[in-house]
Parts: sequence; structure tokens; C-alpha cells
Amino acid sequence: MFRPENLLREARRQKGLPRQNVPPICVLDPDGDIVRHLCKTGGAKPVPHWACYHSTLFSFEREGITFGIVGCGVGASYAVLIAEQLFVSGCRFLVSMTSSGQIQGKGPTPYFVLIDKALRDEGTSYHYLPPSDYSEADAELIETIDESVSRLDLAVHRGSTWTTDAPFRETGSAIERHRQEGILAVEMEAAALYAFARVRGKPVVCFAHVTNQMARDSGDFEKGDNDGTTDALKVILAAARGWRRRTETA
Repeated sequence: MFRPENLLREARRQKGLPRQNVPPICVLDPDGDIVRHLCKTGGAKPVPHWACYHSTLFSFEREGITFGIVGCGVGASYAVLIAEQLFVSGCRFLVSMTSSGQIQGKGPTPYFVLIDKALRDEGTSYHYLPPSDYSEADAELIETIDESVSRLDLAVHRGSTWTTDAPFRETGSAIERHRQEGILAVEMEAAALYAFARVRGKPVVCFAHVTNQMARDSGDFEKGDNDGTTDALKVILAAARGWRRRTETA
């Protein structure tokens, strides 16, 4: 009964905003590091017609592609709220780039995981899909993006993650159990975003930027150059190129 397009209609009315589309390719940046870096370097500017009550949308360009980006949309319910509103506002492809804790090691951190499925240990996905263990990405889309990011000189692994609502309740037994299941990392958004994508029929791809081992040792959470944004933007751009090639040949 409560539709995102109706909410935005009323928000535009209250704020006196015109109805204009957001960029067709948008990014969720739960940590906000990418947005902060882009704003600091002058690479991002606010999108004035974005009517969402709860977030600020910025735009930036990379190699001729204009992106929209929302920072600090951490957690499954907030991420999906933003995703719903982006797609009814002109978004055609959504990339989530979230920082993540290592479950099964794939080498020294930081590195990236292209998430092909996420364990549903949160609440939001269950409002979109019936109960199941995992929320799965669109297989053909993942193949396309995997091929595109594999050309990068970066460590990008494909695999599953564990989506949780409560990061400070990750117990040793749960971590070990998920490690035995082959899960690579833990994050807070992917299961819900993939459930939303499947029900709405929208292209969404989620990356985990594995930066830590839950701060169990000193010196954890180091992301790399410019708080990891240099490499993260390379991955995002590669994903955008892959999606564009796929749509042009469809």
C-alpha cells in the first residue's frame, strides 16, 4: 500500500522540487568514505532534485559515465529504502560497495568480493521473499560483472557473504560455522538488496570490500589508498562498464 513513488511525489510537493531523473547508474556507499573523498576533492556535487527525506544524493563522473551515489546508507532496511526510491527515480543499475569483515581468508586484506549470494541473517529480505537460507543475485548479471572486474589489476573474488543486522553480536561459533559453509565475509546489506532486486526485477550487484577481521588485532580496518576509494572506484567503474555492455547487446 505504501509506494516509494507516492512518498517521493509528496516529498517533491512539500519541498517544491521538480520531477527529474537521477543518473541511470547509482552507487550505495554504506561507509561514506567514497562520498567524503569525492566531496573533498571536488569530484561530487549534490543532486538538488533528489526528494528522499532520509539521504543526500550526489553525482560524479568517471571516464564519461555519470553516477549517482548515496553515502552512509548502512544496514539492510536503510539500503533497501534508498534502493526502492532510486529505481522509481530513474536509476537503472545499482552497485553497493560495503566494507566487510573476513570470514574465510582469501589473502591479506584489503580485497573485494563480488557477492553472488548472501546468507539471510537479517529481517528485511523476509518482507520481500519467503524464508530460505540465501538470497541470490541474478546469475547472468553476476557472470557479466565477474568478467568485467576480472580485467582489473585488483584482487576481486566471487563468493557468498553473511548479511547480519547485529555486527556486535557475531559469535565465535557462528563465524566458524559460516567459515565451514564457505562464506567469505560478513556485511549488512546484500541479502536484502538481492531480495529486493529479485522481486522488483531490478539489476543490483553487491561488492564486499573486505578490510578487517572484526578488529580482533590492532591495526585492522585499513582500506588502502584514500580510505580504499581509489580501488573501490575502479571496481565500481568496471561493474558499470560491464552492465552497459550487457544492455547494449541485449
